[in-house]
Amino acid sequence: MLNLHQTKREQTTDNITPMNRKTLIIAISTLLATPIWSQQAWTLDQCIRHALDNNVTVQKNRVQEQVGEESLQQAKSSLWPTLSFSTSHGVSYRPLDDGSGIRVDSEVLTKSKKVSSNSSYNIGMNWTVWDGGVNYKQVEAQELTNKQNKLTTQTSELSIQEQIAQLYVEILYTRESIKVSEELASTARQQYERGEEMQRQGQMSKADVVQLQAQWESAKYDIVNNQTMLSNYKRQLKNLLQLDLNTEFDIADTPLDDEAIMTPIPPASTVYAEALSTRPEIKNAQLNIESAELQYNIARRGYYPTIGISAGISDSHNTGSDNTIAQQLKGNLNMSASVNLSIPIWDARKTKTAKSKARLQKTNAELELQNQQNQLSSTIEQYWLNATNGQQKYLTAKAKATSQKTSYELVGEQFNNGLKNVVDVLQSRDLILTAEQDMLQSKYTTLYNIALLRFYQGKELKL
Repeated sequence: MLNLHQTKREQTTDNITPMNRKTLIIAISTLLATPIWSQQAWTLDQCIRHALDNNVTVQKNRVQEQVGEESLQQAKSSLWPTLSFSTSHGVSYRPLDDGSGIRVDSEVLTKSKKVSSNSSYNIGMNWTVWDGGVNYKQVEAQELTNKQNKLTTQTSELSIQEQIAQLYVEILYTRESIKVSEELASTARQQYERGEEMQRQGQMSKADVVQLQAQWESAKYDIVNNQTMLSNYKRQLKNLLQLDLNTEFDIADTPLDDEAIMTPIPPASTVYAEALSTRPEIKNAQLNIESAELQYNIARRGYYPTIGISAGISDSHNTGSDNTIAQQLKGNLNMSASVNLSIPIWDARKTKTAKSKARLQKTNAELELQNQQNQLSSTIEQYWLNATNGQQKYLTAKAKATSQKTSYELVGEQFNNGLKNVVDVLQSRDLILTAEQDMLQSKYTTLYNIALLRFYQGKELKL
């Protein structure tokens, strides 16, 4: 058998013409060039990973992180001296020179030259040796800002994940709603066809048949309406993933059993305690308080003196001079150095105002931290209540849906046998539709809220 397979493989290869081989290569290349995302249904994990790599909001926050790093390097460099070079070149023309001589910097110019050029060169150094420590504190402030930028990015990443999970669950929920609507539409169509047959036999009035037809049309409308919502949810999810309208998109089937829905729910207090130590928005609010304290520290240093050092070398030459350029450069060379001391006496209340604003900013940051903690507590409590109540609702709704489905099937059989009227059928349909929708809603609401409780504990977001 092994030799036979080898022979067939060799024969197949030999039968490939150059043209067929070229076509095969092009087909394989096209397949490989097609993004893997467009070849398969997306799982929740794939959606999240793709969004974290491509979402514009997240990318902009990462760019801001890089801007912060550049600002930090600049702040560190400001601790060191600055060095600069400058030069200037000019031309002078004296058309009305009477020959009495021209003096420039106490030097007599040649009487016969009315046009002259001059050049100067300067190298300067400035260094703020001490400004009350403000420059060092500015470095600390920028490092703190960079930490906050990273936390802002993390916050946006977590927010994107929550939005993706919500839309993903909405799509799963709407899919099942469509299946329920399709089943009811199929049953409604059969009842309508049975009603027409009974009308022809004189066992049902035309008004009753019209009601059955209306039931069928309503079921078809429910399908279309759910399909429209499904398309809209997919559009919103594609937008978060930065996929254009030409990209085919669908999510993967996610089998969910009762075990996943009835999984134990962690206590809300436990989730909150863990979230306080892991959530970036809380850490960012805490850093805001540190930043305000640092700004107050910087502001009060406005009362401190400033010490600076400056030095420079300058030189110049002029073509109107009888001396050579080398002689001028030698004679005009000038070197200087100075120590500067500045003591603030009255700064028009600038320092006092800066201190007051920093205190108020700290108070505001403390209130913002409290607000963030309260919001986090309320959010987690809401998720916990939704998950806990959802589990109980799901068990009740599932039992009710099973009962209503059995009842609806019995009413349908009795209707076909002429034992039930149209009103009974319509009422039974409304009951099963409500029961099925309640079951699906409680199922996916519970699933989503349990997943978010784990997520707020710092765990991976998954269904």
